[in-house]
Amino acid sequence: MIDHLTNEKKRVPLSAYVIFVVYTLFFPAVIFLGAGTLRWPMGWWYYGLSVAATIISRIIVARVNLDQLRERGTSMSADNAKSWDRTLSMLVGLVIPVITLVVIGLDHRWSWSPVVASWLSTLGILLLVLGYSLATWAFIVNQFFSGVVRIQVDRGHFVISAGPYGFVRHPGYLGGLISIIATPIMLGTLWGLVPVAVYIAVLVMRTALEDRTLQEELPGYREYSQRTRYRLLPGVW
Repeated sequence: MIDHLTNEKKRVPLSAYVIFVVYTLFFPAVIFLGAGTLRWPMGWWYYGLSVAATIISRIIVARVNLDQLRERGTSMSADNAKSWDRTLSMLVGLVIPVITLVVIGLDHRWSWSPVVASWLSTLGILLLVLGYSLATWAFIVNQFFSGVVRIQVDRGHFVISAGPYGFVRHPGYLGGLISIIATPIMLGTLWGLVPVAVYIAVLVMRTALEDRTLQEELPGYREYSQRTRYRLLPGVW
């Protein structure tokens, strides 16, 4: 009976799979809705890279720690999730990125931006891959990589300092930051940098609040922060 209840607790709910499929396949496709066309080769490059990065990261984590995916799928309903982060997580995880992709698509449709040099588009692709890779690395290394800020006492939460956490305290956020900046550059739609600026402001706020929460509530994190000085940008902040 105990084993049965334990397995039930660790099982990833069906709703989490549905959300994952919808998010993975349809979220990056928003650029085509704004663009009003599917004839956009660079848009398809973006779509392919985004879908591949999401699927690969989940496959790896499922093999390493399936319970981590359960946490990601149910964290928004957790009792001890910080109320302020229920809003901020939606803003940086869905709302602002969707707005950014819509603006990028509209920019492409109506040619608001000047023509971007091909080398900038190439740089954007490289930065996008870098951002996805860093975020995936953090996701794999940190078994407590949750969708919202909460101290996961139920999962034996402790400080993670391995991998990218050795040089910055929030590498997952840094990966997301690099990725969203790279997107309009890659797609040659510079007006997309306007909502990106809003994203950066909200992300910095979320990083500061999360870091303060961890220092106050997670044993050992204050000592870790003294060894790893920078929250988000190495050498800057």
